Amino acid sequence: MYIRSDRGEIHFEHMIKIRTLIVDDEPYATEVIEKYVQNFPEMEIVAKCNNAIQAFQLLQQDKIDLIFLDVKMPGLTGTDLIRSLKNPPKVIFTTAHQDYALEGFDLNAVDYLLKPIPFDRFLKAMDKVFEFYKISTSKLSIAQQPAGQKTDVFLYLRVERKMVKVNVADIYWAESLKDYIKVVLKDRVLISKQKISLLEELLPEEKFVRIHRSFIVAINKIESYHSYSIEVLGKELPIGRNYKAECHKRLRTSP
Repeated sequence: MYIRSDRGEIHFEHMIKIRTLIVDDEPYATEVIEKYVQNFPEMEIVAKCNNAIQAFQLLQQDKIDLIFLDVKMPGLTGTDLIRSLKNPPKVIFTTAHQDYALEGFDLNAVDYLLKPIPFDRFLKAMDKVFEFYKISTSKLSIAQQPAGQKTDVFLYLRVERKMVKVNVADIYWAESLKDYIKVVLKDRVLISKQKISLLEELLPEEKFVRIHRSFIVAINKIESYHSYSIEVLGKELPIGRNYKAECHKRLRTSP
């Protein structure tokens, strides 16, 4: 099963690997993209090339799903490389020159990133990539699931230097701590460097509710609630003013 990730440090099990190629003649630019990509366990960096000729040769020999491709390189430009391929992979163009943007989108690029690339802008590009793969992989997972068999859903949270597997059904609530989130399970608490907005996108919408800008709660773990707070595991959590109407609606209609 695949659901959009964070995009950083969380992903669902049973995902295909997106085989990725980085092509750039600037070592620093390659290093930045590689560092960003390493935040996504769904991605596999197959190779790095410092010119389009090397990339062309590699593409004749290996299967690549996605290219991060600099536009302006000596010899053969990135756009010329894509035009030379009969069946090009998905491509995200990277360049310091905004003038090439229209040409990049004419070639059906997934996105066009201007250097220096901020991480939040990189996340938006990855969101587009994952949206594409979500369609095909979700069909695959349904086809592979035996009739009548329940499938558990897992997250992997990056905790310190490890990826920790968490059953979504075991989550009671998540709390935002600025650039971190605290995920509360019945028997432990995990702290991960992650935005709560990303976690909200990944969790099954029908099973979790955002009650506050800082809190997401598992609906079936709520013990009681009133106008301004809910109780989970004996702890009272606030319901934010901007979330009150939707929260009460979800709680009244939940099975």
